[in-house]
Amino acid sequence: MEARGAAARVGARRAPAWVYGLAPLVLIAAAIGLFAALGDPGLSKRDTPPVENLAVERTELRPGKIDLTVRNDGPDSVRIAQVIVNDGFTDFSMDDPELGRLESGQVRIAYPWVEGSSYNVDLLTSNGAKISHTIDSAVETPKADVGFYRLMALLGFYVGVVPIALGMLWLPFVRRIDPRWVRLLMAVTIGLLGFLAVDATIEGLDVARTGSQALGGPTLVFLGAAVSYLLLMGVQSWLTTRKGGGANRSSATAAGSLALLVALAIGMHNLGEGLAIGSAYAVGALSLGAFLVIGFALHNTTEGLAIVAPVGEHPPPLQRLVLLGTLAGAPAILGAWIGASAFNSSVAAFLLGAGAGAIVQVIQQLVPTIRDRTGRALHPLAVAGILAGIAILYVTSLLVSI
Repeated sequence: MEARGAAARVGARRAPAWVYGLAPLVLIAAAIGLFAALGDPGLSKRDTPPVENLAVERTELRPGKIDLTVRNDGPDSVRIAQVIVNDGFTDFSMDDPELGRLESGQVRIAYPWVEGSSYNVDLLTSNGAKISHTIDSAVETPKADVGFYRLMALLGFYVGVVPIALGMLWLPFVRRIDPRWVRLLMAVTIGLLGFLAVDATIEGLDVARTGSQALGGPTLVFLGAAVSYLLLMGVQSWLTTRKGGGANRSSATAAGSLALLVALAIGMHNLGEGLAIGSAYAVGALSLGAFLVIGFALHNTTEGLAIVAPVGEHPPPLQRLVLLGTLAGAPAILGAWIGASAFNSSVAAFLLGAGAGAIVQVIQQLVPTIRDRTGRALHPLAVAGILAGIAILYVTSLLVSI
């Protein structure tokens, strides 16, 4: 009894669990503070030249002016001393010509550029480093007024909302075909989505290489993919457990949830697509014409089929179909607005990766719907459907050039 009482008193005197969890954090904070207070002992002396790097995040052209938004992408501070445009020194101004690590600033260059011409801009630092940026075809950056946003909304509507809505008109056809051919359409859907996932990943990696590497670079693509994949897994789990009911109701609910996930994934992809369209328009690399709209219409119409294929046996009401189409297509409008007015390579890379991750999660949910009676997913009919889906989007992507 005395031994038990002593053990109980010792247990009562023990600190709470949170103290033991907080102790390592306090110690590491104290160690970092001491290291900084002593002036980086052993590391202060440096015989090597500073590492200077700048990433050009945005280019804006106004009459007689070239504005570059730059970010310090290196470990050391950078001071911009001179600017050269096409081998000639030119005047420039900055609010603060010295940028610390990860700080951004705007370099305002006075230069009488000519529309359609190409320019090479060199930023010279105080230590002699040179950061080059190329403007392939100079064109005035559009003003962000009501007319501008109206144009971007119209373009997003043409290339996002309308094609997907037309593609969803395949629902009556899907309802009337044999279940075996429904499995084929689901396989086509997997092929379509698989192509979109690969396309978004490649595009995201390309965009990431042009932006700040210190903020993550290509890692942002995979980070975005992981975040969206996990978020959609959570949404899918919530949708699965939210409702009960009989077998028929459960089947209809599962089909509706799957169509919702497909619409969300396509919407995230179209957000990235809208970013690319808007940013290309802002720098004059996009020609707004009938060919562009027709190409996107053919390319994105198949995405409407991907949305309605899961609900062929249990078609939802019209208002839900409208909601699904809006979720899938409307993000193209938002993306065009962001891309043309406030494009950022790091954000774009993250969003393109998020679209790819969402699509991968949806493909995972679609695979069980194409299994045959023996449980095989890659039976001949499914393989033919997947290849057909890939081929359809590959051919239609040839009509689209951003």
